[in-house]
Amino acid sequence: MPALIEEGRAKVNLSLRVVGRRADGYHDLESVVAFADCADRLTLEPGDELTLATTGPLAAACGETSDNLVFKAAKLLADAVPNLKLGAFALDKVLPVAAGIGGGSADAAAALRLLARLNDLSLDDPRLQAVALATGADVPVCLLSRACDMTGVGEQLLPLALPSMPCVMVNPRVPVATKDVFKELGLRNGELLVGATSVLGAPAWPDEGGSISDWVEVLETVPNDLEAPALRIEPVIGDVLDALRASAGVKLARMSGSGATCFAIYGAAADAHAAAEKIRSDHPGWWGHAGTLS
Repeated sequence: MPALIEEGRAKVNLSLRVVGRRADGYHDLESVVAFADCADRLTLEPGDELTLATTGPLAAACGETSDNLVFKAAKLLADAVPNLKLGAFALDKVLPVAAGIGGGSADAAAALRLLARLNDLSLDDPRLQAVALATGADVPVCLLSRACDMTGVGEQLLPLALPSMPCVMVNPRVPVATKDVFKELGLRNGELLVGATSVLGAPAWPDEGGSISDWVEVLETVPNDLEAPALRIEPVIGDVLDALRASAGVKLARMSGSGATCFAIYGAAADAHAAAEKIRSDHPGWWGHAGTLS
């Protein structure tokens, strides 16, 4: 059987509200998630043994194989599905890690899609869904790999019809641990950050056919609640945001996820590419991508 290939597309949180922290310590979130046209590439060669090899410009940042979410997801699915066919994974790593764009989660989701294809499993198989959530909060939405309103601890997904949005993504090559950002946020178990009034007054997302301006207008009213605590941990995030907000044609700029990657949305692709070129020239040590979100 020939090798199977999937892409792990970068996830971008266009908004991120922390509703509160549950009694079990997990945080309830509400986030509009989009996906970018930059991605890691995962290949699966069917075989008897589960292995993982990493290549690519950021392979060294992947750490030990046993800690990789691709490996974790595959092992969890093997535990859940009797006689699961496995094989040798090869990951071409181009997305930065611990960056707020779900690189590891996207890779794990790609692994689950590959194993589903190899084993004739439906993506809505409850065992696959359970493994996705057990692997990480962002894995279910990355498994779907399309724009969604994500709520709960990542398990509730409502597909959205986003227009294609020209964007620039920038990471200052500083890893930021999600757990550290939530610790800095400082919610106690059982504490709510968003009250009933805020929930009732939550914005309605534009319907299918909504323009970029329609989406930006609504997104401007819904922040990323993790941006402030992440800035306290890594002030360089502020420098990234300043560079994006100073670019011509920018409509919205903010941090994605728990950082440190930030993104900007533009009305025209030419503006996005011009902004990326200037930031690349001014900050050659930063990682950047100009493309589209959808």
